[in-house]
Amino acid sequence: MNSQSTADAELNATSPELTLPTYKYFPGWSMLGIAALAQFLSAPGQSFSVAVFKDPMRASLGLTETQYSLAYGFATIVSACLLPFVGRLLDHFGARIILPIIAVGLAAACFFMSRIHSLSELYIGFSLVRSLGQGALTLISVWMVGEWFEKKRGRATALAGFGSAFSVMTIPLLNSWLITHYGWQTGWLVHAVTVAVCLILPGIFIVRNRPEDLGLHPDGIDPADEPEPEPELPGARQKRPLITATIESWTVRQVLRDPTFWKLLTVITTHALVGTGLVFHQIALLGSHGVPMNWAIRMMSFQAICATVLMFPAGWLTDRFPSRYILCGSMLCLSLANLIVLTMPALWMVVVYTFLLGLTGSVFRSTATVVWINYYGRMNQGAVRGVAWSMMILASALGPLPVAMSIDYFDSYNPALYLFATLPLISAAAVWSAHPPKLFKQQEESDAGTVSTG
Repeated sequence: MNSQSTADAELNATSPELTLPTYKYFPGWSMLGIAALAQFLSAPGQSFSVAVFKDPMRASLGLTETQYSLAYGFATIVSACLLPFVGRLLDHFGARIILPIIAVGLAAACFFMSRIHSLSELYIGFSLVRSLGQGALTLISVWMVGEWFEKKRGRATALAGFGSAFSVMTIPLLNSWLITHYGWQTGWLVHAVTVAVCLILPGIFIVRNRPEDLGLHPDGIDPADEPEPEPELPGARQKRPLITATIESWTVRQVLRDPTFWKLLTVITTHALVGTGLVFHQIALLGSHGVPMNWAIRMMSFQAICATVLMFPAGWLTDRFPSRYILCGSMLCLSLANLIVLTMPALWMVVVYTFLLGLTGSVFRSTATVVWINYYGRMNQGAVRGVAWSMMILASALGPLPVAMSIDYFDSYNPALYLFATLPLISAAAVWSAHPPKLFKQQEESDAGTVSTG
């Protein structure tokens, strides 16, 4: 009798009906969609969008190239200084409150840009659209992805990055059409209405800060439901996790004292400085090697397409391999791109050059975006990203300067290109040793203790 009951219990415990998986919609995918939309609508503050407005606005306001560029550079510095503050607010209040506020501010800033009549107003307008669009809105997007995804963080960040890539491919064309047919003032008004309609209400009614607010876990996976890892064989090398434990969240003060942070920072600042310098002067750089202007412009679109196509593979690699290896490889590709444009052994090599820039862009939008939360935890990710990105934006503001000085003082682009080829190599060497901190230090100490005891 007892044996029969035991057998029945075992049968019921192993019954397929009791182990069938249940499928539920994970709200994180909605957050991912809004994050991608936010990156797409950050365009009013991005260089690729503002550049289309330059000539018609400059002619209308009676400004010189220098006056217009100085206003834009000043706004970039303002954005960099405000980002750490925005990051702290984001960590404290969450995207559900901050996103609608930023959306209202960006829409109002675009409306203000459509009404400016003087240089002083241009300074104010540029500072608003750069800080709220290129800075805050992009930061909110990656913050949301970081909170809702962990094991799939690389792929999710890559998917959100499609919004940015699609914006690069479409917004300049839209701006050009609007300006040609209706004037630059209407172009800014269209941006204002689009941001207001597409971001304010979703931010209020759909966005949630963290999966824990809904009783869920990142990725929609309960850690208790995950299978236990297989036991390691004696003497086998243990596999280190790619993501730091969520409970280990660093403060900004702790991060600034960590050498790994500065190693990682060399990558994003180098990419921002070198990439901005190359793209800003790309038509002239390629033209010096006999590349026609129309082909140089088409290469910009090809670069955006490459970055878009390669973004998801880069995210997939980010979830499976240490970030430092991927970032190191991207820096080597960036250095090679500079060597190609420096020598240009054949005109068809311009395609290889553009492909390498697109490849580094895909890594920048995936691996370089998630590495901060993977290394330093979730609780203060906004503040940590804010500090890192403020330095990145400052580097991007300086990017065009070495190329301009090279042609003005040396009558050649070569000195700047030599510099741009060297800096990524230094960054690659630095990031190669950028191991995830703290968690692995403890593991190494325990391993060392085991060895000494043995």
